[in-house]
Formats: sequence, C-alpha cells, structure tokens
Amino acid sequence: MRAEAQAYADQINAALALLRRFLDWDRALRRLDELNSRVEDPALWNDAKAAQDVMRERRRLDEAISATNAISKELADTIELIEMAEAEGDEALVDDAVASLQALAERAEKDKVTALLAGEADANDTYVEINSGAGGTESNDWAGMLQRMYSRWAERHGMKVELVDYHAGEQAGIKSATLLVKGENAYGYAKTESGVHRLVRISPYDSSARRHTSFASVWVYPVIDENIEVEYNESDLRIDTYRASGAGGQHINTTDSAVRITHIPTGIVVQCQNQRSQHKNKAEAYNQLRARLYELELQKREAEASATAASKTDIGWGHQIRSYVLQPYQLVKDLRTGVTSTAPSDVLDGDLDRFMAAALSQRVTGEKVEVEDVD
Repeated sequence: MRAEAQAYADQINAALALLRRFLDWDRALRRLDELNSRVEDPALWNDAKAAQDVMRERRRLDEAISATNAISKELADTIELIEMAEAEGDEALVDDAVASLQALAERAEKDKVTALLAGEADANDTYVEINSGAGGTESNDWAGMLQRMYSRWAERHGMKVELVDYHAGEQAGIKSATLLVKGENAYGYAKTESGVHRLVRISPYDSSARRHTSFASVWVYPVIDENIEVEYNESDLRIDTYRASGAGGQHINTTDSAVRITHIPTGIVVQCQNQRSQHKNKAEAYNQLRARLYELELQKREAEASATAASKTDIGWGHQIRSYVLQPYQLVKDLRTGVTSTAPSDVLDGDLDRFMAAALSQRVTGEKVEVEDVD
C-alpha cells in the first residue's frame, strides 16, 4: 500500500484508538444496552425528568459509538479496495481510494473532537469569569489581556461574546470581568481554562525594567437552560445592590442597578451590572448562580467517579494550570504544553489569541499544534 495511504490509515487508527479509550469502549457498549432496555420499559416514562436524562445519555453514547463503528468499517472497506486495485494495477482507482482515505481522516478528526466534547454540558453556552490576583496594575493588565484573548478566540470561531460584568483597573486592565460566550460546544472547549494563570515578563510599568510575575484566575461554568433543575434555598442567598461603575450614561451610574448575589453555604458570589435596570441585572445574576451551582455539582460527580480527579476549587494562587513567559522579542511560551509563539509587541494580543487557540487544541485533541509567527 502506498506510503500516503498508509499515513492516512495510521491517522484514522490513532483517532479511533483515542475515541475507544475515551469512551471506555466495553463499558460504553454495556451502558448503551442498559439504556436501550430502560427506554423500552413503560415505567420510565412516568418520570419525565428521569426519562429525559436517560434519553440524553443514550443519544450521546449512540452517536459516539455509531460514528466510531462507521469510520472503522469505512476504513477497512477502503483499504481492501486499495489492495485490490493495486493487485490489478488500476492506478486511477487507487488514487480515488487514497482521496477517500484523506476525506475519512479529516472526518475522523472532527468526530474525535465531537466525542471528546460529549460531556453533559459541553454543548452549552458558557460563562468565563476573569479576576486579577496579587500584583496591582501588573495583574490587572494581565487579566485584561486574558479577557481580550478569550473574546477574540471566541469571535474567530464564530461564537458571540457578551460582557456581563466589568470592573476596570485604576491604571490599566481590569479587576474582574465576566463574559457570556454563545456558540456550539462553547463550554466544552473553554472548560479546560479554569484555574489560575501566571505571566512572567519584563514589566512595561516598571521604569527599572524588572521582571514581574502576575496572576489572574479564570473560572468557566456552563449556561443551563430551564430543562435542568438546580435546587437552592432563597434563605441561603444574600442580595446586594450598588451603583454600576464605568461608562454607561447618566442613568446607569446614578441608581443602584448593579446586583451581587452571594450563596452563603458555598461562598459563591455572582454579580451583574451591564443592564440598565436592576430587574434585568438580577435575572442575569440568578442565571449565573444557577450555572455556578450546576458546575459545582458536575465537579462533585467527577470527583466521585475518579478519586484522583482534581477539583477546580482546590486550585489556589500558588497552583496555576497555565504559565506564560513573555521574553524579549515577544516570545510567549505556555510552560505546561510547550507551545511557543512569537510576535511584534504591537500585535501581541492577536498572537496570544492564536497561541491560546493552539494550546487549547493541543489539550483537547492531544496533538501538538504549531503556531505560525504573526507577520
């Protein structure tokens, strides 16, 4: 078989192996049989919520298993066709079969990413909350860079970004901001960014040009719809109103339109000030609270499923999931993934966006992605 065809076949087999390992293939097949049996039980439909949960899990498993089996069968058929064509000396048929393998390899890559994003809330929209850490102006500037980076990444991937909450820094950057990212698999792609991010660079705000370390936290949690119930007691909530900060016109800065809700048992705090009315800000804050509580429940499930699974709530300022080093000539390196990019200082933010997308792709697919230099 041609080297080109063998390379495509190896790529497809690698994708299939990753899919089967991710799905825990034998367990997934048994689980699908169990769910099919439950669907056939009339008693299941007496509980609408339980039936909905079963059907949602069944659909995810069935789609992933069917896609894997279809690719595996098509690969075997195409390889058999190539071998027959080579034996008969039909070069035109071999070329067509190799082209089919190439298309199948591309499809396998897409299906692999889709399967990896098959979590319960991966397909949902997402909130991205960014807070600057210790370091004053340096950390505020770093938090602002992260905000622009995630916004540009989302926009360049066809997603919509809304600014839900924003607190500007005194000199530069932001103290905190909350983004609402709307798009297919928004939470699935962004959820690995939760944690503390560190930047090491020569400070542009230090006249002595000393190296500074800045910290910012990023928390990602899914938007949930009315079909998902999240239970909490109103008595556990503390609701505060205050005047919105920043630009917004005469009305927004002269009334207590901003809303902050604190969930006392968990210490979760959400706030919104982007709307002109207190009623709309409160509704958005409640949406954020439900999303945060749901994400907390997902963490508990993951911890129960795997005793070694690390919870995002265990991450402190001294434990960062991503570290960046900004060196002379604007070289940026992610110390965790090893992805490196370079850019002139005047386009650094745009290059950071491309760098983040490459690092994110590497974590999702497990493949190394090279980042081209920005012209």
